[in-house]
Amino acid sequence: MPQPLVTMVLGLGVTLLVAGPLWARKPRPKPTTIDPSYVSALAVTNRFLHAWQSGDLEAGMVLISDRARHSLNPEAFEDFFSSQATRGFEITRGAGGRGRYRFPVVLVTTRGKQVQRKYSQITITDAGKNDWVIDKLP
Repeated sequence: MPQPLVTMVLGLGVTLLVAGPLWARKPRPKPTTIDPSYVSALAVTNRFLHAWQSGDLEAGMVLISDRARHSLNPEAFEDFFSSQATRGFEITRGAGGRGRYRFPVVLVTTRGKQVQRKYSQITITDAGKNDWVIDKLP
């Protein structure tokens, strides 16, 4: 093989070895802009679920919209908050905008050695002046 051809083949091989990992790299996701109202809605969702977790009916009640409050059976609402089980929750990324968000949630309870997971979602709306309220319970 002539010398220039060997040099060219070796150069191409070295280039592929060095540049190969660059081609294999996944593109970085573009940063998403978050609407400040999303943060407020998420904070209220977290406060509501914390009230549920700690069994604080009063703290949970003030975070419910009038529409949701009137559509609820008061006894069922009290049962939702009163439980002797150990409880926790998970909130995943919400969706929505323009004054309304939905957050998928998992309500986790334990009774003895049994763990129960209830998959649901919370809908939250802006009641005005960035005052967020729960419009649909999990």
